[in-house]
Amino acid sequence: MRILLTGGKGQVGSALERALAPLGKVIALDRKSLDLLDLQSIKDTFARVTPDVIINAAAYTAVDRAEQETDTAFRVNARAVAELAREANSMDALLIHFSTDYVFDGEKPAPYVETDAPNPLNAYGRSKLAGERAIVASGCRHFIFRTSWVYGPRGRNFLHAILAAAKTKPELRVVDDQHGAPTSSGAIAAAVAQLLAKPDLARKAGGLYHLSAAGATTWHGFAAAILQEKGLQTPLLAIRSGEYPVAAKRPKNSLLDNSRIGATFGIALPDWRQGLPAVLAAIH
Repeated sequence: MRILLTGGKGQVGSALERALAPLGKVIALDRKSLDLLDLQSIKDTFARVTPDVIINAAAYTAVDRAEQETDTAFRVNARAVAELAREANSMDALLIHFSTDYVFDGEKPAPYVETDAPNPLNAYGRSKLAGERAIVASGCRHFIFRTSWVYGPRGRNFLHAILAAAKTKPELRVVDDQHGAPTSSGAIAAAVAQLLAKPDLARKAGGLYHLSAAGATTWHGFAAAILQEKGLQTPLLAIRSGEYPVAAKRPKNSLLDNSRIGATFGIALPDWRQGLPAVLAAIH
């Protein structure tokens, strides 16, 4: 199996490169070796690699900056994804793509299922939803995995921000009215590897699936768990979203219902707290 992996140096991509190594030849590409803003670069890469599976772990993820850089967000998260899908369809390759809880508005009181109507609140969410729709419209074989609150030992994420702030600030103020499930990059990679180890089933059962950690917390609860695991004593205050102004509005409820992927493939990510110690241990 030849696996083309985009975003190979990112937090999810680096975890995928390790997890997928036993399954075949992984060609992991970063921004320098595959420029998603250049559609010809995508075409040339496919012609050179001729993959059986394409895993798109690259994305524009600067949620607040996307409010000003909306065109760039859409070029990476929608236009480039559409080109990946077209190329995948032309050579009958399987495309695996990651989307986000931010396609929802967060007004539902229960976890979101795959059939719930999207209604993104910000430009980032709209760009990711456009990418989802481009994949479906292409007709390629695909899996779209919506995940949430992703973090890992590499890349920029909430965990690294909390660790840095805890060492430099007298106190931390973190919102306590947004709910979700922090999902480690390692757990996502393990689930994808488990799926690709079942090629016959994967060929028959593609589509849209939610893939996030079990359990629920708030950003404040996640921060408290990080500080506890690291033995840090920095005071932590709970605040409302309105007390922490940001450019992009966030959904209050980011919880995803993962029962469909469990029923179809027997895949279930562990509770969010179980993934935290391993990620912290991997940070040098």
